[in-house]
Amino acid sequence: MSWFKKIFGKDTKENLDKGLEKSNRSFFDKIGRAVAGKSKVDDEVLDDLEEVLISSDVGVETTVKVIRRIEERVARDKFMNTSELDQILREEIMNLLAENKDSDSDFSLSENKKPYVIMVVGVNGVGKTTTIGKLAHQFKQQGKKVVLGAADTFRAAAVDQLVIWSERVGVPIIKQEMGSDPASVAFDTVQSAKAQNADVVLIDTAGRLHNKINLMNELSKIKRVMQKVIPDAPHEVLLVLDGSTGQNAFEQAKQFTAATEVTSLAITKLDGTAKGGVVIGISDQFKIPVKYIGVGEGINDLQPFNKYEFVDSFFKKG
Repeated sequence: MSWFKKIFGKDTKENLDKGLEKSNRSFFDKIGRAVAGKSKVDDEVLDDLEEVLISSDVGVETTVKVIRRIEERVARDKFMNTSELDQILREEIMNLLAENKDSDSDFSLSENKKPYVIMVVGVNGVGKTTTIGKLAHQFKQQGKKVVLGAADTFRAAAVDQLVIWSERVGVPIIKQEMGSDPASVAFDTVQSAKAQNADVVLIDTAGRLHNKINLMNELSKIKRVMQKVIPDAPHEVLLVLDGSTGQNAFEQAKQFTAATEVTSLAITKLDGTAKGGVVIGISDQFKIPVKYIGVGEGINDLQPFNKYEFVDSFFKKG
């Protein structure tokens, strides 16, 4: 736990526990109803448990894997008391996520890539611009020189919001007129960042999914244009998903990963929902690391995702 607290401050785990309270309470309420009056884990209990996991937005594929593991354990141990169920469930989910090495996050920026360019994608309303602002703050707290690029030129609100964040955090922003070519903004941003010897560049992009081909073409063009300045840019494509939308977050992940190469994920708004199980499913199913989770509105409430700490908070009793 020590490294986890060290990255973004000592209160990180406490904030995570608090941010997952609704998901935790909802989950244990459902588990309690599923095992009420039963002492042994049998087929009926496992069927009820399957419903609990699916209704908690863990996702069908991940749920099937978890239930299969518990079935094997029941067959091996012959008798399993329902009082042990939450601990067994916790262990099996932890083991499942531990096997997915692709989901391990690395929070260090490559020293060989300067400026390190992060292109941020996601539909409107998921907390994309806020995530960029919070990341800018956290990188600056680490002593990094940060530049923002307002390449979502289709919505005045997106540009205005990013300007507010740049002023709040105290980092420069590159923007153009509304309706400008997003690739042009991205080009200016990386060019300016390179001239300023910046460490990190965060590029906001338009969040439209009305036409996957258009989205693919737009993101590809932004990449090509940035590569005229920095040949291997972007170094990271961060997809922001709204955790409170549950299964819709899965769908958005599928569509964006089909449209462009996504290298990391941020899942936001987990504090206001009982759908925290979606993080378990997404972490298991997509071979892309969940890098950040949002567990509150505060500037420090965007946290590095640690699957062990997450499962610990999700299953925390009392």
